[in-house]
Amino acid sequence: MAPDGFVYYSRMCFSCPAFGPTACMMTSSPWSARRAFLLAAGAGAATPVLAQVDVGAASSLRKLVSAPALEQAAARQYQQMLSEAQARRVLVSRSHPSLQRLHAIARRLMVYAAPWNERARQWRWEVSLIDSAQINAFCMPGGKIVFYTGILEQLRLSDDEAAMVMGHEMAHALREHARERLAKTQGTHLALRLGAQLLGLGDLGQAAASFGGQLLTLKYGRSDESEADLVGLELAARGGFEPAAAVSLWRKMGQATGRQSGGPAFLSTHPTGPARIRELTQNLPKVQGLYEAARRGKAPTG
Repeated sequence: MAPDGFVYYSRMCFSCPAFGPTACMMTSSPWSARRAFLLAAGAGAATPVLAQVDVGAASSLRKLVSAPALEQAAARQYQQMLSEAQARRVLVSRSHPSLQRLHAIARRLMVYAAPWNERARQWRWEVSLIDSAQINAFCMPGGKIVFYTGILEQLRLSDDEAAMVMGHEMAHALREHARERLAKTQGTHLALRLGAQLLGLGDLGQAAASFGGQLLTLKYGRSDESEADLVGLELAARGGFEPAAAVSLWRKMGQATGRQSGGPAFLSTHPTGPARIRELTQNLPKVQGLYEAARRGKAPTG
């Protein structure tokens, strides 16, 4: 294993205008429940019309930071990760079972992204895998998803549990939590200059490009984590993944805290606890019907 954890890396890009090969497949799919959700959701709505979970409107603070600037900064940081992996000549084949597994999960979730954030229609979604003992995963602004093999292997995640991780991370990007957090940080640093910013917000928007390095260590607030849990739960349920896996996932996360000195990297930015599990449990009935409908109408996979 390389000193900082990169042993292999690969990715998949979903670059079709409406989420790549998945959307093309879905055009002729009989999955009527999925089409109904997408067609009925209002374009650009803060919360989709047919959302089953209640997370309220997205924070208006995010508007203080330019979304394109932040997404471009994230893309640069993501490419830097690629360069480091490629320099070590450790690119894994796209046929690697773990990566193929993540691709299959991603295809089933990404078709439900746009109702939560209209910008997601233009994102170039990518899924990467890094061979490292770290228990970690994240989704950067603009749809760059990264998993570490440690989270799959050490927690022995089922496909349903892995989908809950992916849905949770996608939800952070869709709800633009990084954009909101950086706006708050910048607002604090530039408090004495806010008067000048009220007319244009130019500096705040441009400053987003300099915050790319913070994206991997950004800590979200309790409300952000709750939103990501619930939106991710619904994304996964609509994709045909068992909702109860969200509870078993976070129980495993809690157990992993005692198995690693200092705790898993994932839990440094995604704290677990009884309150989190209790909220997820309370919301399972809201999405159970979505899961059952998806399972009844889902086309065969594999």
